Amino acid sequence: MLRPVFPIETERLTLRPFREDDLEGLYAYQSLPEVARFLYWEPRNLEESRSFLKEKMSASAVEREGDWLVLAVVLRETGGLMGEVNLQWRSREHRQGEIGYIFNPAFHGRGFATEAAEVVLRLGFEGLDLHRVVGRLDGRNAASARVLERLGMRREAHLVQNEMVKGEWTDEVVYAMLRDEWDRRAPVPPVPSG
Repeated sequence: MLRPVFPIETERLTLRPFREDDLEGLYAYQSLPEVARFLYWEPRNLEESRSFLKEKMSASAVEREGDWLVLAVVLRETGGLMGEVNLQWRSREHRQGEIGYIFNPAFHGRGFATEAAEVVLRLGFEGLDLHRVVGRLDGRNAASARVLERLGMRREAHLVQNEMVKGEWTDEVVYAMLRDEWDRRAPVPPVPSG
């Protein structure tokens, strides 16, 4: 079981459970075609985002296998919602987990996703005592692959045309990290800005 103490602070970010007043920020990125492009869902309208917000608000702890921890990522400087990070407890027996993240493109390219995803990796390994954590992505999503690589995850698989998504065959790429790799990892390098 994992019940983090909130808020979780990093150098630039605050991670916390979603709240009702996050609707505008959530809709701002869920409604964008470029955000939905590599995901299973189409851009969402306001009512769809409102429905998903309710689900996200109830995902602030991991109590059983299959549960997702879903955290709002907020820029500490402004308090504005930037995106989300997720951790799923996939298998109790095999101590497996999965991470994910979605960010508003206005915040891409500055290392925010890496900074936030490092928190959920830590929660998975040190909070849930996971043995292995994976990150799965559409094979065309090079930016997401770079996030996982910066975290020190290794590319384990490239499944060619393994899923039909939005009417087309897509590749899936799988990255993974083991607990002992987490324990030995080097700090995540900052992303140069400018």
